[in-house]
Amino acid sequence: MTPPTTVPMCLPEISDAERDAVLEVLSSPVLALGPRLSAFEAAVAETAGALHGVGVNSGTSGLHLAMIAAGVGEGDVVLTTPFSFVASANCVLYERARPVFVDIEPVALTIDVEALEDRLGRLLAEGARVKAILPVHVFGQPCDMDPILALASRHGLTVVEDACEAIGATYKGRPVGALGRAGVFAFYPNKQMTTGEGGMIVTDDARWDDLFRSLRNQGRDVFDGWLEHSRLGYNYRLDEMSAALGLAQVARLETLLVARQRVAEWYGERLRGVEGIELPSRAPWTTRTSWFVYVVRLASGEARTAAIEALAARGIPSRAYFPPIHLQSFYRERFGHRLGEFPIAEDAGRRCLALPFFPSMSASQVDLVCEVLSAAVGARWESSDPGCRVVT
Repeated sequence: MTPPTTVPMCLPEISDAERDAVLEVLSSPVLALGPRLSAFEAAVAETAGALHGVGVNSGTSGLHLAMIAAGVGEGDVVLTTPFSFVASANCVLYERARPVFVDIEPVALTIDVEALEDRLGRLLAEGARVKAILPVHVFGQPCDMDPILALASRHGLTVVEDACEAIGATYKGRPVGALGRAGVFAFYPNKQMTTGEGGMIVTDDARWDDLFRSLRNQGRDVFDGWLEHSRLGYNYRLDEMSAALGLAQVARLETLLVARQRVAEWYGERLRGVEGIELPSRAPWTTRTSWFVYVVRLASGEARTAAIEALAARGIPSRAYFPPIHLQSFYRERFGHRLGEFPIAEDAGRRCLALPFFPSMSASQVDLVCEVLSAAVGARWESSDPGCRVVT
């Protein structure tokens, strides 16, 4: 029998402000493309330091529209990382282009810039039509963006940031999202802030802003009539209820990020020094981590499996983040990918474990997770005090 859950994996932080905001929309006659969406777009754009924000119904939708805006088409190549949620690569396939993967660096687990430059050079020598670079700010830590942007500039490539896990993160003091030509945030319930389902594209490019607004709304342009369409478009709109929820959440974003930081610090204090558990590391270019999940690395895949089972036996969920995209069955079958192509991503995929993590998580809940996890790797652990230590 499966034990009852003692600690949730994630828990969205919903207050009366969010409930009241949604109920206010339901009392109005405008449920789509209304004032809450416009206000939410402006608020997220300001958070990212961007001129424009365009709300969409998911981060995946936003990435898809960014590929269209970048001119990605059949036979083109987009460089990205295999260590991500599968949407980072799928959005390229939607336009019949080819995602080409680059391994990650071992600290923040983001795209390796030297490997990126090498792979791009080989592709160009082969005559490939490379169109864009799609770096992924994984687990709330930025990629090393300056050399990526410089490389893209030298070769006339577009940079789109997959910032779906990183709203509020900063790179050398600059917010992620508007560092490239466009960036995309996602607001699924496990993210730093939520709209239920939803996402946001941010950009400084006014032409792209207009294009995104058309594409998300069935291809209608600003001057089109209600049933006139200038281009192929999609139903990727974000509704007013979701936008109202997001507007209330983004107003509390700093509070939510600080709460997540506190939980991350508790984990670090309690697990530091536990043999067999590698804590998250911050890259030198990261000036603020926006904690999406708390991911540790265990000694081996076998150790991770044992930890998952031990935690589950106590009613504690955990997740193997991320199975590398190139080893997913669909990508193996379509592109012939094989084990050994991207060793750092594959090692992370074998050993990374996401622990329960949410802003209202209590110190006692963190204690329980750490106690069970430590026992699973063969370490003794005691005390719920912030200065707790492992007993050897």
